[in-house]
Amino acid sequence: MSTLSDLVLANGRSTDEDVDWLHMLVGDAQLLADLAFADIVLWVPTGDGSFMSVSHYRPSSAATLFYRDFVGQLVKPQWRSQITEAYETGRIIDSTAPDWYEETPTRVRAVPVVRRLAATSPENASTPVAVLTRHTNLGEARTPSRQELTFNECANDLFEMVATGDFPDLSAPTGPRRGAPRASDGLIRLDVDGTTTFASPNALSAFNRMGFNDELEGESLAEVTTLILPGKQVIDESLPLVVTGRAPWRTDIEARGVTVSLRAIPLRHRGERAGAIVLCRDVSELRHQERELITKDATIREIHHRVKNNLQTVASLLRIQGRRAHSDEAREALTQAMRRVAAIAVVHDTLSEGLTQDVNFDEVFERVLMLIAEVASSHNTTVHPRKTGEFGVLPSAYATPLALALTELVTNAVEHGLAGRDGEVEIVADRSGDQLTVLVRDNGAGLQEGKVGTGLGTQIVRTLIQGELSGTIDWHTVMGSGTEVTIEVPLRWISRS
Repeated sequence: MSTLSDLVLANGRSTDEDVDWLHMLVGDAQLLADLAFADIVLWVPTGDGSFMSVSHYRPSSAATLFYRDFVGQLVKPQWRSQITEAYETGRIIDSTAPDWYEETPTRVRAVPVVRRLAATSPENASTPVAVLTRHTNLGEARTPSRQELTFNECANDLFEMVATGDFPDLSAPTGPRRGAPRASDGLIRLDVDGTTTFASPNALSAFNRMGFNDELEGESLAEVTTLILPGKQVIDESLPLVVTGRAPWRTDIEARGVTVSLRAIPLRHRGERAGAIVLCRDVSELRHQERELITKDATIREIHHRVKNNLQTVASLLRIQGRRAHSDEAREALTQAMRRVAAIAVVHDTLSEGLTQDVNFDEVFERVLMLIAEVASSHNTTVHPRKTGEFGVLPSAYATPLALALTELVTNAVEHGLAGRDGEVEIVADRSGDQLTVLVRDNGAGLQEGKVGTGLGTQIVRTLIQGELSGTIDWHTVMGSGTEVTIEVPLRWISRS
């Protein structure tokens, strides 16, 4: 299914600013559907004078009228004149008689969507950018509860604001926080002075759990919040504006181990403040989980940091021991062990800097190549390493063995292929689909008679690539001069973004 942006821009009559405004509106379309107890459909004009649906939201507070989405469809003939009138006049148009849909009587309201040009100016775009329709089921006639009446009143206020460019609010923060409250979680209606005129049962229960044991209605929400908050608690500076309904912001309040998320939606009538809707939700468990995740992330970072320090300590001990070794063979073995430990430490150092278990392997490999300079200097070799392509982001389970394997391969190229001479080592990374292919080639002496070595380094590389990464590795001589090693590693277990 095409995205909202694709559908809106396809009509050729909308701008990028229109798309941004509609995205903001769609972000609250579920709230409108729940408050109105009705299906909400968003229509944009087409080039031939018709309208196409770009969004459809069903109420969670009532049964839906439409079991199939209208998204991508042209407007039905029975609604076209009403939607056209709302679009052309910029006024809310209600159906004059029940509209029948599959033998169910409905009431349709068409609301022009007007875009505010700037948060600091009351000026609107010259024409509506879309039309929003509300489809209410009249087939289940019954006496509505006080909560339903209040929800509908709130919905009508918001529809009026949509038609005047006051909703959505450009001054509202972007990127909703996890656990944002919905209408069914708890709703408080405030008058222009911040006094509660209605509180849903769920909203009252949330405040009761924080220690307020009276009725909310008739009370100042700001004063109630001040009473229940502990005296020494650090208060979010946005809290007074939220509980008085003066700013379209969100905040959390915490008391008695209960955390309640609040979202204020200021209501305006012809540009003047007329009160506010405050949505609230008990997010105690969500915030507890978030704190646990933060603690675990910090613990994991600290573990990687300590592992890195311990590995660097081991590498230093191996270096010291190598310098004290009396035989060249022992000294070389300890130097190689030191280098391998240092390569692993590089990965853990990178992991200790982030919040995830993934690393940018290109950054890791650049640091690994620095270890090779020391190898080259000890063999009277001037090496010009060159990397092309990108490895991308890899999980630590891939990064550690791959870093160690590439360290071995590049070291072998320097020690055996380029010993005593100047030369180049090229590393080519090609990541496509579910596979990573790496070529390590040098312009050195090449393999002796095409035979692959049987030393410890070769065994380590085979074990890492074939055993731990389930990949393949192949050595061969390039045109009689130089060696090329091809590594292919499957990435099927890595989820692609």
